[in-house]
Amino acid sequence: MPQSQFRLTKQQKQHFDTEGYVIVKGLFSEQNLKEIDETFEAMSHQIIPGYFEPDLHSDLADPLKRYPRVMHPHRFSETAKSYMLHQPIMEVLADLYEEEALAAQSMFYYKPPGSRGQALHQDNFYLQVEPGNCIAAWTAIDPADEENGGLLVVPKTNTLDLSCPDLADAKESFTTHYVKPPKDEKAMPVIMERGDVLFFNGNLIHGSYRNKTKDRFRRAFICHYANASATHIGNHYRPLYRQNGQPVSLEVNPNGGPCGEEFENVYPH
Repeated sequence: MPQSQFRLTKQQKQHFDTEGYVIVKGLFSEQNLKEIDETFEAMSHQIIPGYFEPDLHSDLADPLKRYPRVMHPHRFSETAKSYMLHQPIMEVLADLYEEEALAAQSMFYYKPPGSRGQALHQDNFYLQVEPGNCIAAWTAIDPADEENGGLLVVPKTNTLDLSCPDLADAKESFTTHYVKPPKDEKAMPVIMERGDVLFFNGNLIHGSYRNKTKDRFRRAFICHYANASATHIGNHYRPLYRQNGQPVSLEVNPNGGPCGEEFENVYPH
C-alpha cells in the first residue's frame, strides 16, 4: 500500500479531537474543482426523481425551490462518486478515525442568493452510526463566509450526547430541527476559501447562515462517512463504500435515536 501523502499534523488531529472540527487545505486541485463545478452546473438544469427535484420555472420567491440540495449524487453520477471516494479525503479520514473510513452519503448544496440557512443540528442524530460516529467532509466549492451563508459551529460540542431537537424557525431554516447550544456556548462562523475542506464530528452542533447576498452562491460538496468498525447505520445511508468503490452493507440501526421513533426519518439529512 503506498504511503499516505495527506497525513494530518499532530496539531490538526488535536484540534479535531478537542474542538470537534478541523479545516484542511490542498485536498482538491483546481482541475478537480472545475470538474465538480461542471458536473453540478449541468445537473442543475435537470430533474432527477428522488434525488434532485427543482422547480425549473420557480418565481424565485423561495430560491431553494429552484435550487434544492442534491441528495446522494454518488448513486447516479460517477463523478460525484469518485469525489466522495477522493483519495486525499479518505486518507485524512483514516487519520481522524485511526482506521479505515466508509463513505455513506454525498450531497451538493447550491445555496443561491437569498436562500435560508440550516438551523443548528447534529449529524449523527440522522446517520445513527454505532459504535463510533459519522464524520462530515464539507468542501467549499465557492468561498463561504457570514454574508453568503457559510457554516456555523459550536466548538467542543463534539463531546456532548445527541440532543432531542426543538422546532426551527422556518423563516430562517429550510430544515425543521433546532438543537440549542449549551449555556454560555455560542456558534462561531467558519470562513472558508474555495477548495477548503471542513471535517467535523457527528455530535458537533453546527448549522449555517442565510445567504444575504444578491449575487453570490455558496456551493458546497458534502459527504458523510462512518468508521469501518461500525456495525449499524440509518437505512437511508446504505450501502456504504470503501475507497476502491466496493460496497459494504452495515446493519440497519433499529434505534429511533435518543428521542424515540417519532423522530426517525423526519427528513433525510
